[in-house]
Amino acid sequence: MSHWYDALALWLEANPHWLALVILVMACVECLAVAGLVIPGTVVLFSLGVLAGSGALELWQTLLLAYCGGLLGDVISYGLGRRYHQDIRNLSLLRKHPAWLSGAEHYFQRYGVTSLLVGRFIGPLRPMLPLVAGMLDMPFVRFLLVSLLAAAGWSVAYLLPGWATGAALRLPLPAGFWGEAGAVAGGVALMLVLVIHSSLRELRWATLLAAGLCAALLLALLLGVNHLQALDQGLMALVQEQRAPAMDSLALLITGLGDFHTQAAAGVLLTLLLLLARRFQAALYVGSSMLLTALANTALKQAFARARPDVLLQPLDTFSLPSGHSSAAFACFLALGVLAGRGASARTRLAWLLLASMPALAIALSRVYLGVHWPTDILAGSLLAGMVCALSLAWLQRRAPMQPLGARVWWLILPATLALLGTVSAWALPEAIQQYRY
Repeated sequence: MSHWYDALALWLEANPHWLALVILVMACVECLAVAGLVIPGTVVLFSLGVLAGSGALELWQTLLLAYCGGLLGDVISYGLGRRYHQDIRNLSLLRKHPAWLSGAEHYFQRYGVTSLLVGRFIGPLRPMLPLVAGMLDMPFVRFLLVSLLAAAGWSVAYLLPGWATGAALRLPLPAGFWGEAGAVAGGVALMLVLVIHSSLRELRWATLLAAGLCAALLLALLLGVNHLQALDQGLMALVQEQRAPAMDSLALLITGLGDFHTQAAAGVLLTLLLLLARRFQAALYVGSSMLLTALANTALKQAFARARPDVLLQPLDTFSLPSGHSSAAFACFLALGVLAGRGASARTRLAWLLLASMPALAIALSRVYLGVHWPTDILAGSLLAGMVCALSLAWLQRRAPMQPLGARVWWLILPATLALLGTVSAWALPEAIQQYRY
C-alpha cells in the first residue's frame, strides 16, 4: 500500500492538473447530498491536501479548488431539492435511512439561514442541508450568498492541515522539528478531544475544564518555548516560502482586523450595543473577556520579553510572546461564538465556536505570514483568549445560564461590528503596507 501511494504521489506531482481535478471532484462529492454521507471525505481530502502540499499545487490553488468544488456540490444539492421537493424522500437510500433527511430538515426549520453556516461543520448535516433548503424553497440568491461564505471556511478547515503537512514533509526542516511538532499537536489535540467530549455530554464543569486545559497548555508552552525553536523556524520557513505580492495586500487587510485600536473599538461598540439592547450579562461577558485578555497579554509580553522574527526590513520593536493580534481576535470572535450558541444543543454550540474561530485563525496566521510573530506566539495568544473566555463564561453562569440574544439583537450588533472592523482595517491599510515591508 505504501509503495502504491508513493507511486501515485509521484505521478500526481508530475501531472498536477489531474490532482487539481481530483480535489475539485472530491470536494464536490463531499458536499453533495447523500453521496457526502457514504464516503470518507475528510480522510480523502486530507490525503489530497498532503499530495498538493508536497509540491504539486500552491496553497491558494488548493483552497480555491476545494472552495469551488464545495460550492458546486451545494448548488447541485440545492437544485435537486428545488426540482424534486418531497419526492426526494422516495430515494431508496433515504427510505432506508430516513433520519438523514429528517434530522437536517428539523435543523433547518429551527435555525434557518444560520443552519447553512453552522451545519457546514457538522458532518451528517453538511451534504443534506442544501438539499433541504431547495426542498423548502429557500430563495436561491439568499442560499448562494450564505454558501459563498460557508464554503470559504470549510475549504480552509478541510484542506489547510493536509496541505501544510505535505509542505512540511517536502522542506528540509531543522533537526527536532517533527518531535516538537508532535508534542505540540498532541497537546492541542488532547485538549480539544476532552473539551468536545465534556461539552457533548453536557457536563456541568465542561466550561471550567476548557479553561483549565487552556491554562495548562499555555503554561507548558510558555515554559517550554525555548525548546520549540526548531518548530518555530521550520513553520516560519514553510510560511515564508508562500509569500507572494498578490497575497500581501490581503494579509495586511486581514491583520488589520486584529490591530489593538480596531479590536478596542470593536469591544467598546459591542459592549455599548449590548447594553443598549438591555443584554447586561452578555455585555459584561464581552467586555470582561476582551479587557482581561488584553491585560493578561500585555503582562505576559513584558514578563517573557521575546524578540520578534527578523523578517521585516525594520522589525517591530515590541515583544512577541504572546501575539496580541491573536489573543484579541480570538477573544472577540470566541465571545461572539459563545453568545451565538446560547440556548442551542451542545453540537451546535461547538459548531458556532468553530465557525467563530475561522476569522480569528485567519488574523493569527496573517501574523506569521507577515513575519512579525513566531507560530508559538499565535498559539499562546489563542490559548490565552480561550482560557479567559471560558473563565468569564463560567463565572457569569455560576447561578443561571446566559440567555440567547435573539434575532433582533444580532441584527443590531453584527452588521455594526463587521462594518467597523472592515472600515478601520481598510483605512489603516496604506500605513500597514509601509510598516510591514520585507
